[in-house]
Amino acid sequence: MIFNIIKGFILVFGVLTGSAYMVWLERRVSAWIQDRIGPNRVGPFGLLQPLVDVVKLLFKEEIVPITAEKFIHFLAPGIIIVSVITASVLIPVDPNFIITNPGIGILLIMGLSSLSAYSVVLSGFASLTKYPVLGSLRASAQVVSYEIPIALSVLSVVVLSNSLSLVDIVNAQKETWFILINPIGFIVFLIASFAETNRAPFDLPEAESELTGGYHTEFSSMRFAWFFAGEYGHIIISSAVITTLFLGGYHGPIASGLWWFLIKVFILCYIFVWVRWTFPRLRYDQLMKFSWKLLIPVSLINLLIIALVKILQL
Repeated sequence: MIFNIIKGFILVFGVLTGSAYMVWLERRVSAWIQDRIGPNRVGPFGLLQPLVDVVKLLFKEEIVPITAEKFIHFLAPGIIIVSVITASVLIPVDPNFIITNPGIGILLIMGLSSLSAYSVVLSGFASLTKYPVLGSLRASAQVVSYEIPIALSVLSVVVLSNSLSLVDIVNAQKETWFILINPIGFIVFLIASFAETNRAPFDLPEAESELTGGYHTEFSSMRFAWFFAGEYGHIIISSAVITTLFLGGYHGPIASGLWWFLIKVFILCYIFVWVRWTFPRLRYDQLMKFSWKLLIPVSLINLLIIALVKILQL
C-alpha cells in the first residue's frame, strides 16, 4: 500500500511537471515553425521559463466579476486538475510501475475525461458574462459530438483485446500493436482527442479571435494557471491513453519498459503542438458536421468490421 502511494505521488508530480514543460514545448515549437527564437533567456534553452511563469502568476491580482457565481467560479478550475491527476494513476506506464489495475480501467478513463468537460462548461456559466457563456455553450455541444467517435474507437480496441483492463489491453499488443490492426480507430481517436482537449483546429470554446478567451476570459492569477495546467495535463493523459490503446503501451520493438512509453507519449504531445500551429481553426458548423457526418459513421463502420472479423476468427 505504501509503495503504491509513493508511486502515485511520483506519477502525479511527473504529470504536473510535464504540464508546465508542455507550455515550454509549445512556445519552442511555435517559435521554430514561425521562424522565431522562443523562450531562451531564463535558464539554459529557456528551461526555467515555466517556473518563472508560475511565480509571476502567483503574484498576479485575482479578479472575480461581480456577477459571477463565486463558489462555482472557484470550483471550476479545480475539476480539470482533479480529473487529470486521478486519470494518471490508472495508466500502466511500466510492467513494474502499475499503481492499480481495475477491470474497467478504460471506462474509468473515459468517465474522468468527460468529467474534465464540466470544468469548461461550468467556468463559462459561472462567470455570467457574454464571451465565457458562448464558450461554454460551444464546449458542451463539442464534447457531446466528439465523445461518440472516441467511445466507438475504444470499443474497437476492447473487441480486439477482449478486456476493459488497461493492462490487458497493453499485454494484448505484445506481438502486434493495435495501430497496425486498427489504423482507422487510431486516426479517429487521435482527431477526436484534439476536440476533447480543445486544441486547434477544434479550439472553438476559447477562440481568441472571436471570444477573446472564451470560457476562461474572466479568470486570472493562479485560477487561470490551473486551466492551463489542466489543458496541457489533459494532452499528456490523452497521449498516454493513445499509447496504451494503440501503440503497445510500454512494449517496444526490442524490449519493454518505461522509456518506450515516455518516447511514444512525447511524440504524440509534439503532434498535438505541431497540429495547432499548422492547421487553421474550423468554423463551428464545420466542426459539428465533421463529427456527425464523418467521424461517427466511419468509426461505427470500423467497429462493425472489426467485430465481424473477430467473430469469424472464433
